[in-house]
Amino acid sequence: MLTLVIGGAASGKSAYAESLVLKTGLPRYYLATMQVWDAECAARVEKHRKMRAEKQFETLECPLHLDHLALPGRGTVLLEDLGNLVANELYDPGGAGEHTAKAVLTGLERLAAGCSDLIVVSNEVFSGGADYVGDTAQYLRALAQVNNAFAARADNVCRVVCGLPVYYKGGEKL
Repeated sequence: MLTLVIGGAASGKSAYAESLVLKTGLPRYYLATMQVWDAECAARVEKHRKMRAEKQFETLECPLHLDHLALPGRGTVLLEDLGNLVANELYDPGGAGEHTAKAVLTGLERLAAGCSDLIVVSNEVFSGGADYVGDTAQYLRALAQVNNAFAARADNVCRVVCGLPVYYKGGEKL
């Protein structure tokens, strides 16, 4: 089962996606996409790893090259989040660059084939009402392409607003 959970900053999308995963059996994989730049980031990652371990998640770090990831076994995967992954692939010198959308979608397909349930968290960044140019516009286009393609393939698509899920496709079936 493929589920896309999308929402704005502090909408509750991550907590909702995690609640879906907690309804599934083991193993549970938390696929973290944040790049670690400094000691503060490393401390944040460690804090989150401990919190997830209490909920029986095995954390896998994958800030780049999702298509190279091999899961330790079948289970439920929570990918947190597409916004980070797209930015990493687009701007990191070792990333996919102009081929970001294709690389991320290829990685999502490979990931979906290797797990029982895949729940993907993404950011709603397209309703700001501003015109963007340059790198920001390129990022928004790449993330929109990934969101749209994954939503088309997903069984369930919901947007979380003020902590409440609104389903546009499927429903809470986990």
